[in-house]
Amino acid sequence: CNQKLIGCRFYVAGFGAENLDPTEFLSCRDSDGHGTHTATTAAGNHGVTAVIDGIVLGQASGIAPRARVAAYKTCWRAPGKAASCFGSDRAAAIDQAVADGVDVLNHSVTTSQTDFLDQVSVAFLFAAQSGVFVAASGGNVLPPFQFATVASPGPWITTVAASTHDRFFGGTVELGNGSTFSGASLTAGTAMLPLVHSSSVGVATDPTPTDRMPFATRVALCFVGHLDPAKAAGKIVLCDRPFGANAPVDKSLAVQQAGGAGMILRNIDFMFGVSADIHHVPTVHVEKTDGAAIKAYIDSSSGTATAKLTGNIPRTIAAPFLASFSPAGPSRAAGGDILKPDLTAPAVDILAGVSPVGDRGRLFDFLSGTSMSAAHVAGLGALLKQRHPDWSPMMIKSALMTTATRTLGGVPSPFGEGAGHVKPNAAVDPGLVYDHGFGDWMAFICGTGQLTGCSSTIDPSDLNQASIAIGDLHGVQTVTRTVTNVGPRATYTVTVTAPPGIGVVVNPTTLTLSTGESASYSVTFTRTGAAFATFPNGFQVGSLTWSDGAGHTVRSPLAIRPVILTVPAQVSGTGTTGSVSFQAKYGYSGPFLTTISRLVAATTQVGHVVDDPDDHFNILNPTATKGVTSHTLVITGCGLCRIALFDDQTDGNDDLDLYVYGPTLGGGFGLVGSSRGPTSTEEVNLINPIPGTYTVFVHGLNTDGPDANYTLFSWIGGPPVGNLTVAAPTPVTAGGTGTITASWSGLSPATKYLGVLTFRSTPFTVVPELGHTLLRVDTP
Repeated sequence: CNQKLIGCRFYVAGFGAENLDPTEFLSCRDSDGHGTHTATTAAGNHGVTAVIDGIVLGQASGIAPRARVAAYKTCWRAPGKAASCFGSDRAAAIDQAVADGVDVLNHSVTTSQTDFLDQVSVAFLFAAQSGVFVAASGGNVLPPFQFATVASPGPWITTVAASTHDRFFGGTVELGNGSTFSGASLTAGTAMLPLVHSSSVGVATDPTPTDRMPFATRVALCFVGHLDPAKAAGKIVLCDRPFGANAPVDKSLAVQQAGGAGMILRNIDFMFGVSADIHHVPTVHVEKTDGAAIKAYIDSSSGTATAKLTGNIPRTIAAPFLASFSPAGPSRAAGGDILKPDLTAPAVDILAGVSPVGDRGRLFDFLSGTSMSAAHVAGLGALLKQRHPDWSPMMIKSALMTTATRTLGGVPSPFGEGAGHVKPNAAVDPGLVYDHGFGDWMAFICGTGQLTGCSSTIDPSDLNQASIAIGDLHGVQTVTRTVTNVGPRATYTVTVTAPPGIGVVVNPTTLTLSTGESASYSVTFTRTGAAFATFPNGFQVGSLTWSDGAGHTVRSPLAIRPVILTVPAQVSGTGTTGSVSFQAKYGYSGPFLTTISRLVAATTQVGHVVDDPDDHFNILNPTATKGVTSHTLVITGCGLCRIALFDDQTDGNDDLDLYVYGPTLGGGFGLVGSSRGPTSTEEVNLINPIPGTYTVFVHGLNTDGPDANYTLFSWIGGPPVGNLTVAAPTPVTAGGTGTITASWSGLSPATKYLGVLTFRSTPFTVVPELGHTLLRVDTP
């Protein structure tokens, strides 16, 4: 340690020191480079000359260059595997960091998408209670552009998405036919040289025949050792890049080792952007359409194709755009009742320090991901904490959100950008802030249903955040917010861009506040025509902005989803005779009818599976997976079928997963459902499955010994049993609630039953259902 790095600890008890790769350091030393990169992004010194492989890239600085750094290492590699970060190690590190007195925590690792109470989220909850600002990665999404994928859901965390910056290193590809294409490049160029596609210069014999990926695919992707020097030497090689697989710099290494003179890297799956990495040979990275044109030129040239590369052309480009790997809301953890991510920050081609141990001797490199954007926000949190030492973590978060700018590229969505791309200088003087604390968070968690026995509960939408989200608008709902003036005395006036089909009324419409004074306002949302939809679809978006006319503009994004009915997804009961009651909320006015699917007893199959030493299920070829057992089920027709495992129905502390394959639309056969939780309690539900033969694979991901014995349960039709009745109110009124009671009798002991209650507004089954609730009954 020194006056910059003032703390350095490591935590390995959860991972197990005995499981470390031999190249790992059993200390806080970074062997990977990821931690060094995020730390130097957040708090690297000012004016440091960045040099990579002899290329001088200019002066670099961390976001908060005068900040001191305490490092807590919690991620480790096992032999032959990527790094993993045990929750117990991370929670211990967070607790120690708080005890050490840190002001800001950066967590460039994701947490759950659905759980506010996993051990890492709870550790951050208490860190925030202690006054620590927490910035966290929202996760990187593969394949790109998927809704409801954002992680780090806690409102006490500032969850960060990924966007671009305006610095770009360009390059060009000039083909022998005169066509020219632009891309990204940080390397030198080449003369006009022969051009080939990697598939034509592969080695004759597969160097890794046990690899699950087909040999021809690995050649096309330019895996190391898969290119033939006799065919590639002196040529420019066009290498394919899907999302995933081998790293781009490993592709150029393969070209270099085969004697190639340059590489064109082409995207083949998605338009997910190009990156200017430091490659082993002159390289230009091009997008999918340009890459396809270059490939077509090679195919049409009968071996005479040529190309010339030009690289390292710095320029300024339009920004910010959301990165294609950036996660998106709505948040699954609260059913869309809070907005996540909170904001976005630079995450693409970020230059920062790395560990020479894990980066071929380099001290700097470019990395991309929400790890990088979270580090930016952590640095901003430190700057704001220094400027405003009396601000709480949520005041800092609010200032960053309400002053953020919109991203480019079509109509920006709060589910992609949150409140927008950070604008640091504006956040220093935001005008108004939204604050909330520990008591509010506990009432919020209770309102989501993830915590019970609470003395105080709020609707999750009422948490005093700098955004407003309602995932279940039943006709009309009013939320309340409280703002505090951190600027001079001023009068603020509200303007609203209403979500389409939603009426918005704010009361009051003006607020006059002195410095330090707080005031509350209400916002009433009324469905006026917006369509009903099921989660995660159907959200309508808008904004609410308070302005004082003197430069303070305090903007909050709005995301509202009207729903026609809210009922529990499942209710449970016990006993051969009994009943269970639950609440329904209505988003319409009119008749309310219930269709009963009689209770069906589970069919069981006893099974045995060995542990998978690879901890990997081959989705494309499941029978090639080690540690898997298959079961056959014939489904002739059911509205809902369920296949399940239970922890108490295995012979140990095992982690088993479920994969279900069956008929698909168009006459195919493939994966139709899976369940991959951290235990052996797994469940796959099939809604109106196609009749046919299904195969269920039980995967021994992690057994507590060499194998596991288990019982597989399935509810795939069969004769109804017992007597089931339902009592429900009718008619119903929009915005109202009602109690629904299901009662049963005549069930057999020691059996698991499943039934479905389907709700409609008309007896005609051709009209879509309003919703349904599963009823599970276990008899002793």
